[in-house]
Amino acid sequence: MPKAQETVLEIDLGALAHNYRTIRAKIPKDVKFMAVIKAYAYGNDSVSVAQKLQELGADYFAVAYIQEGVRLREAGISIPIMIFHPQKENFGQLIDHRLEPSLYSEKLLKEFTAFAEEKKQKDYPVHVKFNTGMNRLGFTEKEVESIFGIFSKTSAIKLQSAFSHLAASEDWKERDFTLGQISNFRKIAARLLEEFNYEPLLHICNTSAIFNYPEAAFSMVRSGIGLYGFGNDKEIDKHLKPVGTLKTLISQIQQLEPGDTVGYNRTYKAERPSKIATLPLGYADGIHRKYGNDKIGVFVNEQYAPIVGNVCMDIIMIDVTDIDCKEGDEVVIFGGPQHATKFAEAGDTISYELITGVSQRVTRKIISE
Repeated sequence: MPKAQETVLEIDLGALAHNYRTIRAKIPKDVKFMAVIKAYAYGNDSVSVAQKLQELGADYFAVAYIQEGVRLREAGISIPIMIFHPQKENFGQLIDHRLEPSLYSEKLLKEFTAFAEEKKQKDYPVHVKFNTGMNRLGFTEKEVESIFGIFSKTSAIKLQSAFSHLAASEDWKERDFTLGQISNFRKIAARLLEEFNYEPLLHICNTSAIFNYPEAAFSMVRSGIGLYGFGNDKEIDKHLKPVGTLKTLISQIQQLEPGDTVGYNRTYKAERPSKIATLPLGYADGIHRKYGNDKIGVFVNEQYAPIVGNVCMDIIMIDVTDIDCKEGDEVVIFGGPQHATKFAEAGDTISYELITGVSQRVTRKIISE
């Protein structure tokens, strides 16, 4: 593989395909697969990821906002796309691009129903979200009857799916709570089947639940972080391959004498003759200040080099005193020899925040399967 000529995020579609097939193998063949590709496919590239997953046979996509769905439609993505958080102001675009809203409150349900009626829609597919314990968004079990009342009075919309979101499916200490959420959703599903004369799709499993609670697959599962190579569990991670590798190159190497300092606020002081390499990325690219001052390092020619001094907006400094390297050599920030989870933990955060935070000014480079 050619070496980086600039700061790039390499996106390995072969790894994506491996992860999709690995996760798909955990669910029954008749269960549908919803791939979550919000936030630029978790910081990667939503169009390339969606094109590959559509080719692989994903049944549904999910994104957070309507504009994310529009981008996919304009790129030629044809399979159904659910919008987790639709906004009333964009309902026109939603219908124009045949995107499917998640409706989580009576207010939003009534607003979209009225809009669909005004636009003379027939059986427009919508999804209803239920709150089973996450306590962010969603209807309660008590509201099933009122939901049905709205659906029964219109032909403009049709319930395509009902779903909920698990709060701690990766945490075995919260197993009782998770089982309680699944039980609550089963009750809601039973109520829905009593009220409606057809069975909508039902889904509650996220990536961790697909592995830990396969009995809760219902008729569809949703996977986000797992597709990108992270399972929230070291045992699951063994079966997945990280999709993104963040790389850059050495801009310059400074020779320091004992007592010389590096960077803003002089937080690093050389205790011996040292070589300090500068890298062309910083907190504006998603590598925050919290990673500076020897909290974590990067890899130069497969050797570990700690980050020294404060991370700057566009520059990071690393100690390469004991590494044979030169200006222009490739540097791996995460991916390859260093799992993004380990890098994230050094900054007291999670892989989700790290990978979705890679700035859009960083060039995305697609590596085909």
